[in-house]
Amino acid sequence: MRMAHIIMAYKDPSQIERLVNAMSHPDFDFYIHVDTKFDLGPFEYLEKIERVYLIKNRIKIRWAGFSFTKGVLNSIEEILNSGRDYEYINSMSGQDYPLTSTQHFHDFIAKQKGKNFLAIEEFGSDWWKQAEIRIDSYHMTDYDFKGRYAIQFMLNRLLPKRKFPYGYTLYGSNRATWWTITKECAEYLVQFMKEHSRMRRFAKYTWAADEFLIPTIIMNSKFRETVVPENYRYFDWSRGGPNPKILTVDDFNALKSSDKLFARKFDIKVDTKVLDMIDEMRVKGEA
Repeated sequence: MRMAHIIMAYKDPSQIERLVNAMSHPDFDFYIHVDTKFDLGPFEYLEKIERVYLIKNRIKIRWAGFSFTKGVLNSIEEILNSGRDYEYINSMSGQDYPLTSTQHFHDFIAKQKGKNFLAIEEFGSDWWKQAEIRIDSYHMTDYDFKGRYAIQFMLNRLLPKRKFPYGYTLYGSNRATWWTITKECAEYLVQFMKEHSRMRRFAKYTWAADEFLIPTIIMNSKFRETVVPENYRYFDWSRGGPNPKILTVDDFNALKSSDKLFARKFDIKVDTKVLDMIDEMRVKGEA
């Protein structure tokens, strides 16, 4: 079962190198998208690693903007056009790390061939109660001109609330950015976004579309029946706010007892020992 891994990155190429090496497998290729706000030079050496490729059609990403999802979609399309045949595409950030052996992850997905793995909550959940504003209001997150927030304020003051296109039921969560989907599902996503300009225009003025757009499109398609509503990623949101906690050695016992396949997020400038401990745990798991 051949799989392409998208790694969305902007810093610490050495941490990405460690991630790639930890996940090395004959059936796994890695495609790294580096935000154009950052110099590609420090990342170029990564292509010397076997089965590692840098995304060419990379874009400037603004945090919580639709640009992040667009970067992911560009990466999917580049993978599909690579001439390499994959059964699955998996999305990650440069601050993810595997909690189990690579072979275990490979076999876990292979045994459920044809399934798509998404961490989703249907509209109306507690998460959606605070996330609905991302959709029904205008957001100028992807713009950087002076006065954009004043324009955003006026749009939301004068115009009616926005409605998601096509009458779709909404799906998403604060873990939904990261997923594992089949090649066929990935092809559908790319083609859908190309053919539906209304969706592209709508998504451009949302906030954090990465947490709901792709799951919503998939769950309103024929692929709905193939979805496993779990992405097997460990997060710690205990500190509140828009970002999960950076994990350290203090979190190791929780990671060890978790049934997840990956965790995020890690930062080698904060704590590398926790990654050493995870590596030791993974090796023991292979024994």
